[in-house]
Amino acid sequence: MGVAGLAVGIWLVRRFLESRGFDWRAFRATLLALRWWWLAAASGSVMAGYYGRALRWRVLMRPVKPDPSLWNLFSATVIGFSAITVLGRPGEFVRPYLIASKEKVSTSSQMAALVLERIYDVLIVLAIFGFALGRVRRSDAALGPALSWVFATGGWLVGALSVVVLGLLAAFRHFSAGMRRRLLGALSALPERHFKKADRLITAFVEGVASTKSQKAMLLVVWYTVLEWATIALTVYFVMRAFGDALHFGWLDVLIFLGFLAFGAVVQIPGVGGGTQVVSVLVLTELFRVPLEISTSVALVLWFISFVVVVPPGVALALHDGIRWRTLKQLEPEVDV
Repeated sequence: MGVAGLAVGIWLVRRFLESRGFDWRAFRATLLALRWWWLAAASGSVMAGYYGRALRWRVLMRPVKPDPSLWNLFSATVIGFSAITVLGRPGEFVRPYLIASKEKVSTSSQMAALVLERIYDVLIVLAIFGFALGRVRRSDAALGPALSWVFATGGWLVGALSVVVLGLLAAFRHFSAGMRRRLLGALSALPERHFKKADRLITAFVEGVASTKSQKAMLLVVWYTVLEWATIALTVYFVMRAFGDALHFGWLDVLIFLGFLAFGAVVQIPGVGGGTQVVSVLVLTELFRVPLEISTSVALVLWFISFVVVVPPGVALALHDGIRWRTLKQLEPEVDV
């Protein structure tokens, strides 16, 4: 989320709070009572997650470079996620661009690795949300109209997306050459310049999928993906513990909250709109019956830990590497996604 996204998020949260009658004194008291050592642990968990992402990326880029530098991958990951916080969506391109530059490989191959990473993340998100959906359905929770819509559509959406994603992975993994020809044939009507870009991306994607053709490589990617989301769940757990007696969240509650949060961040909830802060407040108030002031504090702290903590080390690493943020802002990768 960039500066513009943050401004929109703040406006949405403020509108949401004003419509429900918000006690600003209780909100401030909740923040002042935070247990900072748990927030430090949450920050450490976030950084561990970036290291896990670097490990996964190393497996995904083996077809183009068998033994990349783990430090280069980690530093590019930290700088890249800092760029997303500062620049917004254009910052998505920074990580693959930096990795390609540091490791002397094509940018298109690293954009393909980014696509693969997202596919595996989507699979884990669907699994977590499916688990959360099943658990809450067994409870007696009375939901408002927004989350009732999630229940009405969530089940079939999880199933449909899972089938599509798994089907694509299986097709590219076992029939990569044929899939490449069919996709390029379907895109043959594009102008030559765009067709060449699509050709480079699809070819690089097929090469990336080749990195998981061996059982060992696929298991490594799955393991690192699970590890990455375990650190995310751990971050949420530590943040909840930082609120002390104001919240009583166990691991099951954390997984349910994380499942709905990940789903709500991807799918726009009717009548509410986007923004992880708004979704966090909505889930905590409607599903867990947490007071509005505490829910808002959790949303704010969780956003800060997840997105802002990485910025200082990211800026430091960028300065160490001689990278100018103005250059990153104007970055135009050779392949658009």
